[in-house]
Amino acid sequence: MSSTSTLTRATLKKGIGRVGFFCLAFGAMIGVGWVTAMGPWLKSAGPVGASIAFGCGGLLMIFIGFCYAEVTAMLPLSGGEVAYSYKAFGTLESFLVGWSLSFGYLSVSAFEAISIGKITSYLIPSIDQWPLYVINGEPIYGTHLLLALFFVTVITYINYVGVKESMKFQVYLTAVFLLIVVGVLVAGFATGKIENLHPFFAASPSTGIFAGIIGVFTTVPFWLVGFDTIPQGAEEANEQVSHRTIGILILVSIVAAVIFYILLILSTAMVGDWQSLLGADLLTAKAFELAFGSGLLVNAILFAIIIGLLTSWNGFFLAGSRVLFAMGRGKIITPLFGKTHEKYGTPYIAVLFSGIITLSTAMLGRGAMIAFVDVGSFCIAAAFFGVSLSFLKLKKSHPDLLRPYKAPGGRWMGYLSIIGSFLVLLAITIPVSPAALKWPLEWMVLIGVILLGILLWIISKKTRKETKTEERDYLILGEYK
Repeated sequence: MSSTSTLTRATLKKGIGRVGFFCLAFGAMIGVGWVTAMGPWLKSAGPVGASIAFGCGGLLMIFIGFCYAEVTAMLPLSGGEVAYSYKAFGTLESFLVGWSLSFGYLSVSAFEAISIGKITSYLIPSIDQWPLYVINGEPIYGTHLLLALFFVTVITYINYVGVKESMKFQVYLTAVFLLIVVGVLVAGFATGKIENLHPFFAASPSTGIFAGIIGVFTTVPFWLVGFDTIPQGAEEANEQVSHRTIGILILVSIVAAVIFYILLILSTAMVGDWQSLLGADLLTAKAFELAFGSGLLVNAILFAIIIGLLTSWNGFFLAGSRVLFAMGRGKIITPLFGKTHEKYGTPYIAVLFSGIITLSTAMLGRGAMIAFVDVGSFCIAAAFFGVSLSFLKLKKSHPDLLRPYKAPGGRWMGYLSIIGSFLVLLAITIPVSPAALKWPLEWMVLIGVILLGILLWIISKKTRKETKTEERDYLILGEYK
């Protein structure tokens, strides 16, 4: 085709408002780490040390968030990072970022699918029925798979029938979650004692205080991943949401999540002797149970955990399907993923594919899924690095593009973001790091992801070859080409 005037570019139905965007990102970030990882955080750094680590880690993510805010407001397109890297560098770089993101998001989605059974078993221990097989030391129960099937079906259906329904689901769940957690925080700070925070820092004779803080700091970006779900839905913003507002909401969601984690760390430590609870599976729930002797409060916390899991799950599911849609619409991979539903205006092929992958991968069980999530964290960190590079490149190559939001510091913010992203990648790959990928399983999964990406690139060669640059520019960038 010689002109874009005869092209049909698939469009998505608009239906995300300000509250929806915030809940999408915040809900994706909160997840279940605030309960499942509380013990390791306190053991490594102590309550004040862990809070400092989250504050410093949050600052690092703010640097990355500033870059995201500028490029998202400048190019509010579905698939976010796919469009930024394409505009800045080209097709191959766009594919690398898109493939990394899609695997990262869907690995988290699959992890949530199997975790729903694990968390529910704390509320209802009798749910552990019909053991089917064992992977990496973790039994897979038939009841857990049925529960995963139910929720995968619900989330897939919600995202299939429309983004408005997905956002209603996200907003309602986030509101209930915040209501419960605010109650827990008030109870913790009202009845807790400052002296219970002692010792403020955890230290081992060999490594000292600083090493413990660094150990938690290197994991903070993983707990704050989720703000990047906003760019995936930017094209679906309703008319009341300006492009500048979308960028600002990215930053607001990061700050809100950091405050959330720090307050929960401090309140949990204040209600009891945190050192005596380090062996508990769900330290937060155990601390409040011992402090108040209330099964109702503990059940409320466990219910909040499930809600947090579902909001995180829905956020990453939506984001993963939009990345696949963006690559399909741009004919970087098979155009099937770029189709939208005639009635609902959703990327239904990408949504259905995401549901199938989520369920099938979840059948590997928690033992294998931890490896997938750790590798997924690497892939998302790689995408952060790519966006930071795109931010700098676009500053140079397209200085006149309208930027409704401008990151403070200009190019220096890009350099800080690149350094921060690179440090995260080092933390995941250097063997001595507490966040390092484990040999052989996690490294083998990473190698497998790379090989699958190469295979997908080769298979899609014909589609890319038949698509002219002018056509792809329009399909990916639309009016911003």
